[in-house]
Amino acid sequence: MNSFVETRNTAIDATAIREAMESACKRIAPTWPLDEFIAVNPYWGFVGDDIRTAARQLESNSGSRMLMPRSYYRDQWKAGSFCAEDLHHALDHSGVNLTISELLSELNGEPKALPRIPLATRVADSRRDLLHGMSITDFVTHNMSQHCASYFDHCQSSWETQHKTDLYHSWLHHAMTDRSPRLLMGIPGVRPYARSLPSAPFDMIVQAVQTLSVPQAELESYLAALLMSMNGWASWCAYERWQAQLSQNEDDHIVQLLAIRLAWEHFAYLHLLDAQGLVGWKDTWNAISAWKATANHPHSADWIFQEALEMAYQQRLCRSLSAGLQASPPDSTGIAAAQAVFCIDVRSEVFRRAFEACSPTIDTLGFAGFFGLPISYTALGRQTARPQLPGLLAPKLCVTDSTGSSQLDQQLNTQKRRSLYLKSTWKDFRSAATSTFTFVESCGLFFGGSLIKNTLPRLNRFLTQKRNPGGNPSSLRPCIVTASTDASSTPDDLCDLVAGILTNMSLTQRFARLLVLVGHGSETENNPHAAGLDCGACGGHSGEVNARVLASLLNDPAIRAGLFQRGITIPSTTHALGALHNTTTDEVTIFDAETAPQTHAADLAQLQQWFRQAGHRARRERAASVGIRENDSTSSDELLRLFQRRSHDWSQVRPEWGLANNAAFLIAPRSRSRALDLRSRVFLHEYQSASDPAGAVLEAIMTAPLLVTNWINMQYYASTVDNRLYGSGNKVLHNVVGGRLGIFEGNGGDLRIGLPLQSLHDGQTLRHTPLRLNVFIEAEEGVIDTILTKHEVVRNLVDNAWIHLLQIRPGSGAISRYRKGRWMPVDGDNLTPGHSAERISEESYA
Repeated sequence: MNSFVETRNTAIDATAIREAMESACKRIAPTWPLDEFIAVNPYWGFVGDDIRTAARQLESNSGSRMLMPRSYYRDQWKAGSFCAEDLHHALDHSGVNLTISELLSELNGEPKALPRIPLATRVADSRRDLLHGMSITDFVTHNMSQHCASYFDHCQSSWETQHKTDLYHSWLHHAMTDRSPRLLMGIPGVRPYARSLPSAPFDMIVQAVQTLSVPQAELESYLAALLMSMNGWASWCAYERWQAQLSQNEDDHIVQLLAIRLAWEHFAYLHLLDAQGLVGWKDTWNAISAWKATANHPHSADWIFQEALEMAYQQRLCRSLSAGLQASPPDSTGIAAAQAVFCIDVRSEVFRRAFEACSPTIDTLGFAGFFGLPISYTALGRQTARPQLPGLLAPKLCVTDSTGSSQLDQQLNTQKRRSLYLKSTWKDFRSAATSTFTFVESCGLFFGGSLIKNTLPRLNRFLTQKRNPGGNPSSLRPCIVTASTDASSTPDDLCDLVAGILTNMSLTQRFARLLVLVGHGSETENNPHAAGLDCGACGGHSGEVNARVLASLLNDPAIRAGLFQRGITIPSTTHALGALHNTTTDEVTIFDAETAPQTHAADLAQLQQWFRQAGHRARRERAASVGIRENDSTSSDELLRLFQRRSHDWSQVRPEWGLANNAAFLIAPRSRSRALDLRSRVFLHEYQSASDPAGAVLEAIMTAPLLVTNWINMQYYASTVDNRLYGSGNKVLHNVVGGRLGIFEGNGGDLRIGLPLQSLHDGQTLRHTPLRLNVFIEAEEGVIDTILTKHEVVRNLVDNAWIHLLQIRPGSGAISRYRKGRWMPVDGDNLTPGHSAERISEESYA
C-alpha cells in the first residue's frame, strides 16, 4: 500500500463528466435474457462511426479486435476463398498505397497490438506476482459479477440480496462488511474505504474521475473501457435501460454499475499503486495521446484482407443473381394452389426451395416471422406476458389462449395455476438449506424415470407427444383479448393493421385457395440458449402464436369486409392457416386444420403431403452438415427419426447450426431468386417495387427487417472474431445465472453474452465465415437514396461500412454497388450471366 494522499483535479467539471458518462453508456449494446434470447449487434453503440475508427476505439478500450487473426486470412488465401482479383478490388476501395506483393507479404506476420486505455487495477496487476495468485482485475470482475447475479436474480436464488434498493447502494452495503478482499487477496482497507464513499452514484463517479486525473479528451474512452471490462453485466444493464425506454421510462442501472467499477479504480489508484505505478499510469496516458495523434492504422492490411474475402462472396452472389434474373419466372397468369409465407430467416431458404420443388403451383414469400403483429402473449395460467415481436419494438396488443368458452377457459386457467404453484413449491423444497443433506438420499430414486426418459430419445419424444401433441392443446387457440398500450384500439385499427401487413408482404391480390403463414421454432433439450434458435422476430420464441393469430384475423368476415373497403379483396375461396416449421427437424405442423371448410379438404391433404416431401428434401440437404450419415437407401421415416433423436439428445451441443454463415439480405420478388441455391446464407424478403412507387413499403423494410438482419449478422460476426468479449465460450461449462439473466462459463467471471463456440465451430473448422451483411435491393436508386437521406441509422450502417448495399435495377437486373454516396456498376466482366434456366449453385462459398 502506498501513502498517496488524495488530490482532486477539478479541471473536469460535473457537466463534462456527465456528458462523457452518457456517451460511454450509449456505447454498450443490450443483451436479452435467455428466455428471450435474440440476436444483437454488440457494436450498435459504434455504428455512428466509420467501422475502422470504431475498430481502433474498441481495441484500445478493451483489447478486442474486430478482425480475424492474420493466420485466418492466410488460410483463406491458400484455400482460394479470395484471389488476387478480389485483393485488387479491395485495394481500389481502400485508398491504401500498397502493391499486391506487399500486401501478401503481410500475411506471414501478425499486426502490432494497439495501446490499451490504462485501468488502475490493471496497472496494479503489473506490479503483482500473478503466477501465484488471482489478479486484482479478475477479483474485481468476480466480486462485482457475483453481486450483480444476486441483485438481478429472477426466481433462481432462495435467498434475496439485502438492501435491494438499487444496485449501487446494495453493493455499498455489501462492501462495508465484505472481508474477501483481505482474506482472498491480502488487500486491507476496503471496508473503511467503502464507508467513506458518497451515497449518490454520480457523486462517486465525479469524485473518482477528478482524483484519477484522466485527460478530459480521453474521459469517454476511459469510462467506456471500464464498462467493457464488465461487458456482460454492462450489456444486461443496457437491456434494462432499453426496456425502460420502450415504455417511455428511464433506468440508471448502467450508471450505477459504472460507479461501482470506478470505486474499485479509485481504491486501486489510492491504495494499490506505488510511486512507480503512478508513473506508469501517467506514462500510459501520454502514450495513448501520442498514438491518437497519428493518422496511421496498423491494421489496414487486415481490413483489405477482410474486404477481399467479402468481395469474393459478393462477386459470386452477384453472378448468381445476374444469372437468376435471366431465368424464366414461374407462370404468373394462373392462381397458385398454395401460398406459404415464411420468415426471412436464412434457415427458411432451404425449406422454401424444397417446398417449391414439390410443384410449380406453389408460391412462397418471405416476411418477418412475427408477421407484423405488435403483440405480447400470456400463456394459459400465467400472469406475465412475453413479447412476440422484435426487440426494437414495444407490443400494442395482448394475446392469450381460449377454448371459445369463458367458463372452460377459467377452469383450465385455475388448473394450470395450481400446477405451476405445485411445481414452484417442489422447487423451493428441493433447494432449501435443510434439503441439502437429505433430498438425494430420500428422493433420488424418484428421478430415475426422468433420467431414463431423457437418456432414451424415442421414449422422450413419445412421452412429450403424449403429454402435449401439438405445442398447445388442440382445443386452445390464441386470440387477441385487449389492447395493452392503446385503450382506444378499435376494429378499424385491426383492419388497418392487417391491410398494412398484407401490403408490406406484397400480397394484396391473386390469393391462393390456401394461404399458409409458416412461423418457425426449434426443438432442443438441455440448452440454455434454446431461444436463440427460435424466431428472433418473435422475441426469441416460436412463431406459432403470431401465425395462428394472423390466420384467424384473415379468416374473420369482419376483417375481410374492412379489407375490401381498403382495396384488398380476399376471395371467399381463400382460407388462411397457421403453421410452424421446426428448424431442427424440418417438420411442419399445421394448426387449426379442423377449421378449414370441407371444400378445402383435398387441398389441405395435398398441402400436408407437400410439406412432408419438402421436409425430406430439406433433411437430406442438411444431414451432412449436422453429422447425420444417410444415403440413397435411407428412407424418409428413418432420416426423420435420426433428426428427431438428435433434437432430443440432452448431450447434444450442436442440435442445429441456427443462422450460422449468414451473409446477405435480398429484398426482391421471389422470382428473382427462385432458380438459385443460396445455401441457407441469404435472408429473403418479398418486395415488389412496381406496386410501391413512393417507396413506403421499402422504407418499412429498410428501417426494421434490415436492422434486424444487421443485428443477426453482427452477433455471429462478433462472436466469431472475439468470442472472449462478445461470445459465451464453451457450452459444456455453462451455468445459468439468475434463472434467466444469462450464463457464467464455469462458476464465475463476467456474465457471458453472445453465441457459444459450438454454434460457430464444429470442432475442426469454423462453420461461420465472418462477413459483413450484403444487402441487395431491387428498386430504383432514387427511392433508396431518399430513404437513406431520411433515416440516419440506416444511413450510418451504409456510409460507415457496417453493411454493403447493392441495388438491382428493376427490369434489366443490372447490379450497382453503393460507395461513399455514389452508385457504381458492379464490374460486368465478372458477372457474365449463365444461359441455363436450371437451378444455379453458389459453388464453394465457405
